[in-house]
Amino acid sequence: MTPRGTPTGRPGETPTGPPDGTPTETPGKASGTTTGKTFGTAPGAAAEEPRVGRRARRTAVTSPRTAAARRPRYPATREIDEQTGLGEVYMRSLLRTQFRLALFVCTVLACVVGGLPLLFMLIPELREVELLGVPLPWAVLAGLIYPAFVLGAWLYVRQAERNERHFAELVERR
Repeated sequence: MTPRGTPTGRPGETPTGPPDGTPTETPGKASGTTTGKTFGTAPGAAAEEPRVGRRARRTAVTSPRTAAARRPRYPATREIDEQTGLGEVYMRSLLRTQFRLALFVCTVLACVVGGLPLLFMLIPELREVELLGVPLPWAVLAGLIYPAFVLGAWLYVRQAERNERHFAELVERR
């Protein structure tokens, strides 16, 4: 433990005392003699005796130029606009997710449309069922398949917009 005002070399501590850094003498306890040289007391001021278990007072030192240390922000939208390597990675990731979604929707619709004739071939009883006087295979392929297309298109647009929102959030976070 060092006496109060004595420089300890700890970061953030500033010694107090004469500006030229010369040591000052502190008077002894009873006799008025000097006990040694101590940094941190002003000339003519009485120094405190160090107390056991008492920590030295710390002073936080900060720079007034905190903004000077920050580097300018380079937005990801600028990376995309200037077609840099990072911008290309961002765009490739968006295009890849949109392409994957398109393939999924097209595959599902192709399976449904391609599976209907197979279903009618494997289950011959369905070929003989009539719906409002029209055979079921004709009614399904000529009219009832279009709501499935509309539903698939609606789900595709909804998911594509969600992908674009996620991409925009990713770009804004950077």
